[in-house]
Amino acid sequence: MQRGSIYPKPGGSITRNRASLPKELIFDSKLTTYGNLNTLNEQNINFITLRRRTEKIIEGLREPKSAWRKIELSNVARQFRFPKILDQRITLDDYEGPIRQIAITDFGHEKPTLLLTNQLRRSAPSLIEFYARRMLIENSIADSVDFFHIDALSSAVALKINCDLQLTLMASSLYRLLGAKIGKEYTTAESSHLFRDFIEAQALVTITGNTVEVAFGKRAHSPLLLAAGFQNTDVAVPWWGGRKLNISFG
Repeated sequence: MQRGSIYPKPGGSITRNRASLPKELIFDSKLTTYGNLNTLNEQNINFITLRRRTEKIIEGLREPKSAWRKIELSNVARQFRFPKILDQRITLDDYEGPIRQIAITDFGHEKPTLLLTNQLRRSAPSLIEFYARRMLIENSIADSVDFFHIDALSSAVALKINCDLQLTLMASSLYRLLGAKIGKEYTTAESSHLFRDFIEAQALVTITGNTVEVAFGKRAHSPLLLAAGFQNTDVAVPWWGGRKLNISFG
């Protein structure tokens, strides 16, 4: 068999280059076809993808209620740690032999998530946790598009796109750090959520020769900021001439 990396084209066939074949691929359900999934399986390439949810498929999942079981995940948000799954072997058009379908509920979506894989013996929690890493990346990108408008760069000059993108990534990272410092409930919060609860606020700013004093009024979420120690902020900012930033809450 010829060795080569494969790239499933939407609705198309597998192409190769001279690199070695990957051991595992994780991709979106719209990327390729069931026929190409069969090609991956024939080349002994493990894959994990999602299946599109149709009403007929969802209806079929409601019948074997006794077959659903609860599992525990370790590397996902606390509220999604104990989903229910239905682990089945099914057949698909243009795919030879059985393929594994894991339906997942209580996982952050109204309808069950349908995971497809040719890994028949790997544990369900391991498969779901591994795919969840990809979902976290997608959620981060979606957050950047929704809140930071990463898909609508501010400059029409091509040379400045890199600058716009870098500033967006920096802002996103700062929001992640803010959420992590406030507490576990905000570790995975979207940037818009953090903005509403903590950033979108009025404050009295007083600039002296040595300090920049930022005094926030009373707000419902101020106790969380106090518990996180933001009132103890005492940072010298180089581009403010070395003035120190002090934050207080009414």
